[in-house]
Amino acid sequence: MAEKVLAELPAKVWRVSVSVGDVLAAGDTVVILESMKMEIPVLAEEAGTVTSVEVSEGDDVQPGHLLAVLG
Repeated sequence: MAEKVLAELPAKVWRVSVSVGDVLAAGDTVVILESMKMEIPVLAEEAGTVTSVEVSEGDDVQPGHLLAVLG
């Protein structure tokens, strides 16, 4: 089953840490968001392979914005 990695707060994408095809373990960093001068890592909740990355560095995101999908 695919895991959708979503933003939980309004932020700017500071760094995309994965590429399509990367194999991640639970707890690996998918992206790092920047909000109010704080860097907030967004972690994979489950192990899986990155099937899509939906954001680029510098993008603005809102809560619920799709960041990546793991399969």
